[in-house]
Amino acid sequence: MSGLDEADDTTPLLRDDSSSDDSQNEGYRSRWRSIRVMYFTMFLSSVGFTIVITSLWPYLQKIDDDANASFLGWVVAAYSLGQMIASPIFGLWSNRRPRREPLACSIFINVSANIYYAYAYLPKSQNKYHMLMSRAFVGFGAALGACLSFIGEHGVTVNVIDLQLNMYTAPALLAAAFGVINILLVVLVLREHRVDDHGRCIQPINYISEEMEEPIDQAAVVTSNILFFIVMFIFAVFETIATPLSMDMFAWTRKEAVLYNGIIICGIGFESILVFLVVKVASQRVGDRPVLLAGLAIIFCGFFILLPWGNHYPKIQWADLKNNTLVNQRLDGAMTANSSVEPTGCPYEQTWCQYTPAIHLAQYITSDILIGVGYPACNVMSYTLYSKILGSKPQGVYMGWLTASGSGARTLGPVFVSQVYTILGPRWAFSLICGMVVGAIILLSSVYHRLIAFSVRVGRIVD
Repeated sequence: MSGLDEADDTTPLLRDDSSSDDSQNEGYRSRWRSIRVMYFTMFLSSVGFTIVITSLWPYLQKIDDDANASFLGWVVAAYSLGQMIASPIFGLWSNRRPRREPLACSIFINVSANIYYAYAYLPKSQNKYHMLMSRAFVGFGAALGACLSFIGEHGVTVNVIDLQLNMYTAPALLAAAFGVINILLVVLVLREHRVDDHGRCIQPINYISEEMEEPIDQAAVVTSNILFFIVMFIFAVFETIATPLSMDMFAWTRKEAVLYNGIIICGIGFESILVFLVVKVASQRVGDRPVLLAGLAIIFCGFFILLPWGNHYPKIQWADLKNNTLVNQRLDGAMTANSSVEPTGCPYEQTWCQYTPAIHLAQYITSDILIGVGYPACNVMSYTLYSKILGSKPQGVYMGWLTASGSGARTLGPVFVSQVYTILGPRWAFSLICGMVVGAIILLSSVYHRLIAFSVRVGRIVD
């Protein structure tokens, strides 16, 4: 039986053995065509999300002077809050109706919300709440980010539709264009195929295999959701705090933060591609669970390295106000703070800036590299393990709950880090994250033996 356990733990979910008899029929080719369409759809959706997230904080500062880092947490969280509410609903919908319907509907909502986001500057007041609503609807329904920064803050104005096309609105519009492409692919190319645990086609919708009579291990399902929550929480913290942290620690301007963080995310994206290739081989050799455990350990190292140390302190933003704005006001009474050079550095309102050591650029980049290795490994292994635990049962609702748990993490993560970072600073924020990762490693180790494929558990019961 140990041989069965090991074999299933290292077997990929999708079998693409070209020597099999099934590979010659049209159904097989159609299945893989649909799978590749979903790959490309997820790619475009991820790119659309990433190119917006890097410019979110500068855009929020530009359209509403009252917005602060704490409100940024709510804006980032709004995306995931909408996703958390919608995921179980769309999961149930996909179980009862053709899956193209909820998929196309969600992408359409995403397109509309991105256009709303691009116009968030138009209202005369309360612009930050319009951005909050647009991000919530994006959830309901990085290289490019760096490239788009060259458009600049002013960009061009399209008077016919009253649209400012700049480095803040262009990412959202591009994400909307990607959404239109996704809708066309889903409607015109995607075809559904139902298969059992062994890759055999299932024709009737109400087909029930012998294995489906056995109940799912609910403890393994709950544990998988908790682990996925922690993984997504950690990455939500990372992507939320990256831009404010870099602006505070390295005194980058808004434009520099968008450009440099876009380049960094681009590098992480290419790194993730390599990680996915390595993970595929590693999981076949050692299994899914060890890869997930290794990913968590690497994430821990990434956040541990990010802890502040040394006797070098960040540049305080009040120095800019004193040296530039106030002096200029004495020379020219008509000049206001808004007309001075953009202040850079750590805001004086954040009292921790005066006693917390600065994070060095080398620390920041090293942490990015490690998290760029650990997160994709944990993400893909979480989905893989969860699918194997569920087996050939209809997974729409269960996947909806998994997405909801991840969305809950991406809702709470930004709010958590924006509050803790603003009030207590990076040392407390990243120390707490390290503690969460240690907790996840302990949890995974304690239920390690239960995170097995459905077919393996059924085989044990039969034996």
